[in-house]
Amino acid sequence: MSTALGAPVSVRRLAIERLRERRPLDDAGVDRFLARHDVPIVEGQRCTFLHRGEAEAVTLVHRTVGLPGHLPLARIDSTDLWYVVVELPEGSRFEYQLEVKIDGRHDRFNDPMNHRRAHSPMGSMSVCYARGYVVPEWTQAHPEARPGELLELAVPSRALRRDTHVTLYLPARFRRSARYPLLVVHDGQDYLHYAAMKTVLDNLIHRLDVAEVVVALVDPGDRLVEYANSAAHARYLAAELIPYLEQRYPLQGTRTGRCLMGSSFGAVAALSTAYRYPELASALILQSGSFVFTDIGNDHGGGPAFEPVVRFVNRYRAGPRRVADRIFSSCGIYEPLIIPNRSMLHTFESTGMLVRYVEARDGHSWENWRDRLQEALSWVYPGAQKLFYE
Repeated sequence: MSTALGAPVSVRRLAIERLRERRPLDDAGVDRFLARHDVPIVEGQRCTFLHRGEAEAVTLVHRTVGLPGHLPLARIDSTDLWYVVVELPEGSRFEYQLEVKIDGRHDRFNDPMNHRRAHSPMGSMSVCYARGYVVPEWTQAHPEARPGELLELAVPSRALRRDTHVTLYLPARFRRSARYPLLVVHDGQDYLHYAAMKTVLDNLIHRLDVAEVVVALVDPGDRLVEYANSAAHARYLAAELIPYLEQRYPLQGTRTGRCLMGSSFGAVAALSTAYRYPELASALILQSGSFVFTDIGNDHGGGPAFEPVVRFVNRYRAGPRRVADRIFSSCGIYEPLIIPNRSMLHTFESTGMLVRYVEARDGHSWENWRDRLQEALSWVYPGAQKLFYE
């Protein structure tokens, strides 16, 4: 059984096809087969997903746009081995789980044959690395990279009517006598925990890919309220947090020295803040922005939480405004937001802003956003190495 995401490709016969033809095929033969192969089995652009066990049905469950959400596995006769083959273009990351039906009950879980996991606030998923995908080496701790420092701050906010938690990253060679640019990152704890943000910053600064930068990692109270085009959140960043930091730390304190960043709803928060305060920051990093909008006769497809976002994006598309000098935008081609993100490019460019847009063969995931950090950060705040080669 084979399902294609990209165009069919011609490769040699798959290992699973050769196994099916073996006669007789017993448990020992399946054991030997599994001992010889990592699962999923990646052969060219075709990836074979497996499950072993008695069941009424087995299904591959995922959120990848372009494939049916539930892909049934076929059982190999006279065995308890199930399989499905999926064609994935080179360089793809594919997150999934297995759903098994036994005695009418459906159980969903990560693939026990696959040790790779992707983590998020929603839990974990199994991951398939298609041919050509490699975890960037700068996402792993480097022994020669001096570690930056993380400071935990409590910043009072009248705008949000609460004390806010901010984690401040200071680069390894931080000096009070210097002046640093400031990067404000929405969903900061998630970037730290699920996108290796501190390790990435340490490595990229060490490699001279990125300039030494101070990073304010902020977190919301009610994310779906504060990040959905909230005037209170924008006021908090512009009138409270950034002035608070610039009074206490050696920051450049200018528009050209500030950048706002976020993913998904966090990207909406960054854009809507810049919309209200266009003199606040010269650059934005927007990853898989939830830029949901309506066209005449078309429903945006979101729930009630998206309504403030839809109104904001509709208004911005109807009357585009220059909110920064440069925007780095990225999105995965396997996520539902790919069309809205593509559609925003012309809107941004029509204002005269310089836009750099990157697509990845990935989904709406923290590892997708992690893998784009080198390109995003080195474009906004290039280090000596980046400047030398450009």
